[in-house]
Amino acid sequence: MGEMRAGFASRRRGRIVDALLALAVVAYTIPHTLLRPYHWFPVPPWLAVVSAVVAALTLLVRRRAVWPSIVGAIACAALTGQGAALAAAAYSMTAVGGVARWRPVAAGLAAVFAATDYLGAGPDGMFFMSAFHALVFVFLPAMIGQGERRFRGLVHELNDTMWLREEQAASRERRRIAGELHDTVTHAVTVMVLNAGIIQDNEDPGEIRKLARGIEDKGVRALTELRELLTVLRRSDLPASAEGLDAIAKLVAEGNATGLRISLDLDVPPGTLTRQAEHACFRVVQEGLNNVRKHAPGAQVRVVCEVYDDVVSVSVVNGPWEGRPRRRHDVLLQSGFGLVGLKERVNLVGGWLTSGPTPEGGFALTARIPRHLPDGAP
Repeated sequence: MGEMRAGFASRRRGRIVDALLALAVVAYTIPHTLLRPYHWFPVPPWLAVVSAVVAALTLLVRRRAVWPSIVGAIACAALTGQGAALAAAAYSMTAVGGVARWRPVAAGLAAVFAATDYLGAGPDGMFFMSAFHALVFVFLPAMIGQGERRFRGLVHELNDTMWLREEQAASRERRRIAGELHDTVTHAVTVMVLNAGIIQDNEDPGEIRKLARGIEDKGVRALTELRELLTVLRRSDLPASAEGLDAIAKLVAEGNATGLRISLDLDVPPGTLTRQAEHACFRVVQEGLNNVRKHAPGAQVRVVCEVYDDVVSVSVVNGPWEGRPRRRHDVLLQSGFGLVGLKERVNLVGGWLTSGPTPEGGFALTARIPRHLPDGAP
């Protein structure tokens, strides 16, 4: 709707400009013609007035077809000896007419202008002055129109570039939010589904209540994170409760409680990393443990997070595992987008991510993240 209003306003302004230009041609040509008769050959006053009016009317359609304005201007100049219509036509053919080879046309209009100006001056006319007038009143308007057209093109190009950048920024933001949603929902649902699977095979009422409370807590936490996430619309922001290094230990404890075998080596002093770096480390561990749950739930897992100079290294490495076929919910929980989104997340904070099989037959997920954000990072 906004674009339609802008287009309507632009067309309305264009029609007003066309009408004012036509009015200026009539207001200049008719009085000068009647006050100073043309010396080339006698022309009835009414014919001079008609030619001026027709030339002015052609300017009203100059945006759709500029050639009628050019022909009308030549006829008006020949009959009245006035060059206002020629100046308007020269400007129009470059500003709105889009005449590709405008210089030869401008040269022709200038020749007509010089001839009418010279002949209209009578015995006192000087051709070099008429030629100078032709340059000023024909070529100069044509060059002004050409400059205006180029300027409009640059403005449109700049607007397109700005629109493209806004779209790219919006696309990055959508991907970021999609990544946050993926991480939050996948982890929560994975733990809930695994707990539900354990409940099916467990007959201890106390253990069942404990697992049920775990499902409830995880669901409430996931909903809280989703609500916070949906209020964050800028990439540079993080929710106040965004998980950091302290939440990694909770992830490990949670994984061990659901049947994984995880060891943790967390050697990062408090306050060493920025919130963004801590959150990225948390997401790496979260995604790594989710992948272990999907592909190697019985394997031994080692989580390591330690600092080397200005870089923190975080890795999730699992050993080989050959176990039972996947259950139905294992397949449903596999999205295939986790590592892609995680790599982009790590890149956003200036780090890099590697993943792949280990020589022992397991799998390793490793990230190197700067302790402090580089220039341009969110």
